[in-house]
Amino acid sequence: MPKHPVPKKKTAKSTTKRRYSAFEKKVQKKLADRIHVVKCADCGAAKMVHHVCPECGKYKGRQVVDQAKKIDKITTVKA
Repeated sequence: MPKHPVPKKKTAKSTTKRRYSAFEKKVQKKLADRIHVVKCADCGAAKMVHHVCPECGKYKGRQVVDQAKKIDKITTVKA
């Protein structure tokens, strides 16, 4: 039966954490480059590019999502 490779010395926690943090920073940088967040032109809230604003429901100056309907849905309670 073939033998498996075994590390000669124990890996310290700090080494493991340092290696993971470097990987995590690289992944976060990739995500930041991919996802662009900008301010909404109408209300100034943060929103993703090419998406409807979650606060005011507008896209390129037009009202796309009716916020009054969302409020009515939340406030009405079924008995």
